[in-house]
Amino acid sequence: MRRPTVGVLALQGGVAEHADMLGHLGASVTLVRRPEQLTEVDALVLPGGESSTIDRLTRIFGLRDPLIEAIRNGLPTLGTCAGLIMVSTTIDDPAPGQQSLGVLDVGVSRNAFGSQVESAEVTVKWKGSAADSVRAAFIRAPIVTRVGPGVETLAEHGGEVVAVRQGKIVGISFHPELTGDTTVHQELIDSID
Repeated sequence: MRRPTVGVLALQGGVAEHADMLGHLGASVTLVRRPEQLTEVDALVLPGGESSTIDRLTRIFGLRDPLIEAIRNGLPTLGTCAGLIMVSTTIDDPAPGQQSLGVLDVGVSRNAFGSQVESAEVTVKWKGSAADSVRAAFIRAPIVTRVGPGVETLAEHGGEVVAVRQGKIVGISFHPELTGDTTVHQELIDSID
């Protein structure tokens, strides 16, 4: 049986941690920096980092429109922290000129859990398929402020929505790749047809 190939958008942010976790789970990993690489992957991770910088770099590298097309065409996608902001339909408080990919019908607010010094590691109840909880690191994390009609809430923390799914797109506010919890990444791999 062929190993699944999972791409990690490798323009900025926590690329290595996702690649390591996916490799540990048996996936072949491609660091995506060019549009043509999107045709070579079975799933995609948009990592945490600085969402406005990642947005700008997707446009500089010609990746914005190919990313939108691939995700809309059913490429299983996981957006973590800044990646959640990237896939959202609307950003309540964008940086000047910041755009999102508009493929997940949610609104988000950036840095809603506070600054870096207010980071926390917690266990959240998980409504996915692989486990009933996820160990999550929140670092300058966004929250989901609006959930569209076709979007399922997968986790909440402090009364706020922090994980959602719409079709084959999962967006989470937190960083399981930093806690060693493989639940969300395993679900991404399991969603590959």
